[in-house]
Amino acid sequence: MSNQSPTILSVPDMTCGHCKAAVEGALAPLAQSVTVDLAARRVTVMGADSAERLIATLVGIGFPAERLSA
Repeated sequence: MSNQSPTILSVPDMTCGHCKAAVEGALAPLAQSVTVDLAARRVTVMGADSAERLIATLVGIGFPAERLSA
């Protein structure tokens, strides 16, 4: 069952539009919605099964991430 509260991730290496697109594309299959704040280098994800899976996916495409909130 998916998590109904947002998961907020810090993605410090996300610096441009290409980075934003790569992050959105990688996370979209794992969640109901993905919102990227490029200026803050944060990603808010709704409906994901686990933050650990989100982080592992981002690390796999070269974007280390850290969970900021549940």
